Amino acid sequence: MNPKERRAARHQPSNSGAPDGARPRRRRTPLTPDHIVDVALKVVAAEGYEALTMRRLADALDTGPASLYAHVVNKADLDELLMGRLCGKLALPVPDAATWRDQIRGVCTDMRDQYLKYPGISRAALAMAPTDLEVLRVNEGMLAILLAGGVEPQTAAWTIDALFLYVAAYCLEAAIARQRAVDGDAEWVHDRAELHRRFSALPEATFPLTRRYATELTSGEGHERFDFTLSLMVDGFARR
Repeated sequence: MNPKERRAARHQPSNSGAPDGARPRRRRTPLTPDHIVDVALKVVAAEGYEALTMRRLADALDTGPASLYAHVVNKADLDELLMGRLCGKLALPVPDAATWRDQIRGVCTDMRDQYLKYPGISRAALAMAPTDLEVLRVNEGMLAILLAGGVEPQTAAWTIDALFLYVAAYCLEAAIARQRAVDGDAEWVHDRAELHRRFSALPEATFPLTRRYATELTSGEGHERFDFTLSLMVDGFARR
């Protein structure tokens, strides 16, 4: 099969261990989609998603780009493989009408934690049409949870899209902020005391509310703002 045919085959349920007629080649270090994803994730964990180019990955695999393209069609295909691997690590609960809000928040929180292990990788999830079976498994599980909670099907379908987008954006912002802090471009942004001081020093005639509520505007530990926004979204979908 050519690379595009292999890609299509990955998105179909498998009834056997290998494609019909396929004979694995003997290699000292087998180059497979799984191995490619393993190495790609190591590159992202160490250097960030922006460093992950097909050439950089080929170098990490100690092979040439031509060998890599025999297994992965292009960067978009690699992105889908990466998202599939991370989604494969997510455990989905049995939908429960009584606790569905906690369940959907739990799935999103687990997704967030997976993304944050690999700086910037959530960029790969943006504008991606889900065809990977693991991505679809998570989509199916989230849909089941929302429907169990009484959310109308059309609202549930768009809710999943909104939640995926929010989690990806939150993690991408965290990666960008971390990189800026490392580069020293915006250290003060991460210093709450300094930010509070700047807000408090603004001209009162122009920024009376920013001065007055500087503490509230700069508050939030860890993922408190993520949890707040996620709950706000889920409760809003439920009311709708």
